[in-house]
Amino acid sequence: INKKLTEDKNGILWSKNKFPFIWQTEICLMYTKNGKGRRIHYIILFPNKDVVQQVRDALLKKGRLDYDGRPIFGIDSIELLEMMRSISADIEIIPAHAWTSWMSIFGSKSGFNSVEECFEEKSKHIHAIETGLSSNPSMNRRVSKLDKYNLVSFSDAHSYHIHRIGREATIFDLKELTYKNILNAIRTGKGLSGTIEIDPKIGKYHEDGHRSCDLHVNFKESKKLNKICPKCRKELTIGVEYRVEELADREKPINVPEFKTLIPLTELISSIYGIKQLQSKKILEIYNKLISNFKNEYNILIKTKEDDLRKIVHEKLSNLIIKNREGKLNITPGYDGIYGKIILEEKDRIKEQKTLTNY
Repeated sequence: INKKLTEDKNGILWSKNKFPFIWQTEICLMYTKNGKGRRIHYIILFPNKDVVQQVRDALLKKGRLDYDGRPIFGIDSIELLEMMRSISADIEIIPAHAWTSWMSIFGSKSGFNSVEECFEEKSKHIHAIETGLSSNPSMNRRVSKLDKYNLVSFSDAHSYHIHRIGREATIFDLKELTYKNILNAIRTGKGLSGTIEIDPKIGKYHEDGHRSCDLHVNFKESKKLNKICPKCRKELTIGVEYRVEELADREKPINVPEFKTLIPLTELISSIYGIKQLQSKKILEIYNKLISNFKNEYNILIKTKEDDLRKIVHEKLSNLIIKNREGKLNITPGYDGIYGKIILEEKDRIKEQKTLTNY
């Protein structure tokens, strides 16, 4: 970071080609509370390099920082919050992918039923939660306890794969790009214009199921089964859809912030060409051709006209991009760690003779 980026006086890091970053990390806490094991991921935002160094020094006393892309610590959420606030009031802690089954604040395996149950009287210092891949703002706004929390979305910073970067995002409307303005938007909602979300069905933990039994069911069927797998007779991995139904106290959401639902470009290309490996040369070749013509992925997914797309790629792919934009894709839901998949009829696929670039 020190070699590649330069920090300005407003807490923004700039690359040589003027791309902005802020200091952030994701960590994992594993601890026991109220007789139950808890495993929760948090996103942490920092105002500047000096604060980052103080946090590093504090966390090194609690565990290793070089063990994983998301360092793991055996402290509870309240202790983490108090530690961060003792260093700087401008550090922001956000529960990451808040509904994911295994590693989240509301997860079916090791989470809580509310932010207040987790943080107790310190919950006043939590201002936002991240929706994650398997939920969207509409699902979150069925839970009245979450009305006071702003909804944000981000993508993996610990993954180097191009198809992971920016697949979910938060849209800010700021007069000036500063850390303080970003922080204020997250804390107050003023300056938050919405989010970009993957269809929740694509998420790895949307429905209930067992990957080893090749079985997944929606929450209604899961209730009928009493959460028990009919094949192996063990408890199903309960997904986000079921968990939202458990905590929801509204039939329909209210005051849903604006959001767009989009599936990443590499997954569209993969589906239409029938190529499973998202890092294949063929997929990257088509992806890079589109990027070189239309500047960035969001331009392609949200703005570029179909006629312009057809000049660059196969008309079936351009049609799929428009269907994605309009929310007209059919998806087999993800479950128990398996991503959901786009369903296409054979007539809608692009069939080419396979070469080594397909792999």
